[in-house]
Amino acid sequence: MALRMRQSLAELEEEFLHDMERAQVRDEQMRRSAVQRTRVRTRERRRKRSSLRYWLLVFSLLATAVGVTVAMFETLYYLLG
Repeated sequence: MALRMRQSLAELEEEFLHDMERAQVRDEQMRRSAVQRTRVRTRERRRKRSSLRYWLLVFSLLATAVGVTVAMFETLYYLLG
């Protein structure tokens, strides 16, 4: 009976160790996927911000060009008129 008890305890310990290893592997996989999702979200946020900055730059350049053109023609009108 005692031998049988030792054998079942050894089996339980072995099963427990396997469960611990599986849990560690699962935790590592979950950590990796969380890091990957964070990287993807960061990359997407960075892309959106850079796109917004680009359009703001284009708009400011166009507004500056229009403003300078209007000022130039008004100055010409006052000088020649």
